[in-house]
Amino acid sequence: MQPTNRQTYLDWLRIAAIFGVLLFHSARPFMVDDPWHVNNATQSNVLTEFAFWLSRFRMHLLFFISGTVSWFMVSKKSARGFMWLRFQRLFIPLLVGMLVIVPPQIYMERLNQGFKGNFWHFYPSIFEMRPYPHGNTSWHHLWFIAYLLVFDLLLTPFFGWAVSPKAKGFVEKLKFFARGKNVYLLMLPSATWFSLTVLKYPMTGDLVHDYCFFVYWMLFLVAGFICMLQPALMDSLERNRRFSLGMALVMMGFINYLRWNNVGLSTWVPDWDQHWYLYPYLARQPLNSWFWVFALIGYGKKYLNRKVKVMDYINQAIYPFYILHQTVIVIIAWYVVKTNDTIGMKYGFIVITSLCVSMCIYHVFIKPFALTRYLFGMRPLEKKVQAPVSEKPVPQPTPQVAPELVVS
Repeated sequence: MQPTNRQTYLDWLRIAAIFGVLLFHSARPFMVDDPWHVNNATQSNVLTEFAFWLSRFRMHLLFFISGTVSWFMVSKKSARGFMWLRFQRLFIPLLVGMLVIVPPQIYMERLNQGFKGNFWHFYPSIFEMRPYPHGNTSWHHLWFIAYLLVFDLLLTPFFGWAVSPKAKGFVEKLKFFARGKNVYLLMLPSATWFSLTVLKYPMTGDLVHDYCFFVYWMLFLVAGFICMLQPALMDSLERNRRFSLGMALVMMGFINYLRWNNVGLSTWVPDWDQHWYLYPYLARQPLNSWFWVFALIGYGKKYLNRKVKVMDYINQAIYPFYILHQTVIVIIAWYVVKTNDTIGMKYGFIVITSLCVSMCIYHVFIKPFALTRYLFGMRPLEKKVQAPVSEKPVPQPTPQVAPELVVS
């Protein structure tokens, strides 16, 4: 097993990515030509562009960081122990989410579509097992947890082998990608797969028929794992952070120029789908996402490897917060969009209130209780052991324990 000292910058980036998800979902009621569960009467081009920018890297970064977390976990446990822990931390919260957390979102949407009954009249319909949107059974925003569970289970044999002494030669060969700018070669498999398959298999989020994005997301997770497996790769991302950010900005500008001016391949070539340069053109999207992820990891490693006192609390809260946040947003937004306030006021209110309500639910109803901690994928409560009373207590040296990366 390899040493697994804490990498605080990964905690900060994980927190930032989840906060980005909050900002993104809070903007959904106001996005142009993108109807959601709850929609405002008027839309905002500014929030639409902000959400589009966030969508370039928010889930990509989460999958990459999830790969680093998988490395930490499998390095400390056997392959079987890793699988069992992932089942507990992912499957149980996914099931709870589908039965308890997600149904209110669908109910609010059905109200907007004309449903007249109360929530308890609606709730039995989720057991009809008719997939959303035609039915009311869905995992909605928890699709990330479903995909992550399947990825970790499928990749467990590779993960277990990669951290074993048998893979020493493989780990050494990975240093090739740390030389110069070779780390960017890690982008090519997913960018190639995306460009070859995305037109035929657009994203579905249903896991079963999501042929393009299933592999696409998994390759981000694998990249995160091997970058922790060979630390020289993380050093390379830090060293090349300026180049990554520069390329991310240039490609983002190019993508937006095409979007804002309604320019595409069909503008220049009528039979665009018959030419080889279709594939490099499609690859612009995944390559842009990779540059953003690599830039964030590089700058995070350089500047965010510092811990603050509140870090442990936030780390424990972030996973339950992710499970809760979208339902809280939908419920609050359902009332907010009916007001006559400006879009800016509505958006700010939804963000702040959803953040506060989600954290209050976590702090009051989830964090203190062993059962709710288990159902939301948290680590068990630590048992407090009282030291025996002694007339003359003998001072004991403080044990030096390597801190863990919170993976709940």
